[in-house]
Amino acid sequence: MLNKFCAIGNLGQDVELRSTSNGKKVGSFSLAVQGAKNDKGYATEWINCVVWETLAENCAKYLHKGSKCYLEGRLQTRSWDDKQGQKRYTTECVAYDVKFLDPKLDAHKPEVQHNEPTQQTDQAADIPF
Repeated sequence: MLNKFCAIGNLGQDVELRSTSNGKKVGSFSLAVQGAKNDKGYATEWINCVVWETLAENCAKYLHKGSKCYLEGRLQTRSWDDKQGQKRYTTECVAYDVKFLDPKLDAHKPEVQHNEPTQQTDQAADIPF
């Protein structure tokens, strides 16, 4: 099977960096990408993204609201029960490679941006949000 997602877009907010209960760093952000063309131009699609460990720290340090980036990852759907006991679902991109595309960051780009997720670090039950 193939589960690969690639996108170029702009961050809708600063990266939110957290730690799991066992101390692993996890970052989350939304990415605005160009969608289908309609009578008013192009629609905007919003992609929820998750990054782990060193990649999460680098994204939080170098990416901010409006920053342009390219990301590769896999799609993941997880579920939880809300306060009313209703089952809720979300689909997100668990990114393992992020390229920072803002020209002003060229002098400050970190050398290593690739972070292949492991089975243990991307368990949905361990996500603190």
